[in-house]
Amino acid sequence: MAPAYELTVRGAEYEYPVIIGPGALDAALPDFVARGGFSRVAVVTNTHLAPLYGMELTERLRGACLITLPEGERFKTLDTLAQLYGELLGAGIDRSGLVIALGGGVIGDLAGFAAATFMRGVALVQAPTSLLAMVDASIGGKVGVDLSQGKNLAGAFKDPLAVFADVDTLRTLPRVEWRCGLAEVVKSALIADPSLLGHLTERGADDIEMIITRTAQIKIALVNQDRTEQGARAFLNLGHTFAHAIEQVSGYSWKHGEAVAVGLVGAARLSERLKLAAPGLSAQIEHALAGLELPTRYTDLDPSALWAAMAHDKKWRDGAATFVLLEGVGRPRVEQNVAADDALAVLEELRA
Repeated sequence: MAPAYELTVRGAEYEYPVIIGPGALDAALPDFVARGGFSRVAVVTNTHLAPLYGMELTERLRGACLITLPEGERFKTLDTLAQLYGELLGAGIDRSGLVIALGGGVIGDLAGFAAATFMRGVALVQAPTSLLAMVDASIGGKVGVDLSQGKNLAGAFKDPLAVFADVDTLRTLPRVEWRCGLAEVVKSALIADPSLLGHLTERGADDIEMIITRTAQIKIALVNQDRTEQGARAFLNLGHTFAHAIEQVSGYSWKHGEAVAVGLVGAARLSERLKLAAPGLSAQIEHALAGLELPTRYTDLDPSALWAAMAHDKKWRDGAATFVLLEGVGRPRVEQNVAADDALAVLEELRA
């Protein structure tokens, strides 16, 4: 079956395709690997996805092995990375080998970071199976692991050879993970596609291939301008300064997409408080998120602890509080030197 959509990302050394459509794991990905002449192939996935897709995909790939890691953000650590290095060595992966990251954002980040650093770099293919990974995490080459002090503080840029987003895998996606992916769709719509936000508000997530493709196009456009996040690509962090703090302080009991949803409301409220955006923006965003069954408040977290966690955000410079905010839908901006009092006031407003 031909893919429904094929997009192109400009990487550091080469262009690579993002293939979105049904059946990509059945034909397109195996055909791509067969043409690559790799010495060995490691399919890296988690304990939930291995029986659903990992075993079958591994059987389709000549000379492939399956490496299964524990599931969840709390395992996206240096310890799990060390385990993965050992598994790659045991599987005989060398510098002519290929790592396939089969899973959501956690697997994409972990396996991608391993591919970036194992033997100083081996080839990588991203095969996202969650909505969040299809629209965001698998595209653009950012890979890494979490440290105890914060999310994704150890990482690299590693362009995959290709991204294969098989939308058939979304049929087994848990409802909570579906909602998490929609939070990233809303984020992208707020950055650059007001009509997509209107579609989500009025019609929900119908025509998912179109939604994935439009969201991926937004990310690709920004990545093509600014691969290493020195400028416009930072807009993709809208809501994420709040979200990463919520995840960390909660011990990762909050899922990334749900934390992003609260973070988007926080960014809008901070934008209004600083008079960058007109009143009503946060209410509009809350309405859209509520319609998609996403949270807009948090409970049982200390605003001062969240503020302290934000100090490790990668966007901050010389200790200056930096947030991606909005002048309106489709009009993002990076705001530096945000006062602690303003951020803490918003964090208090977000507490249910």
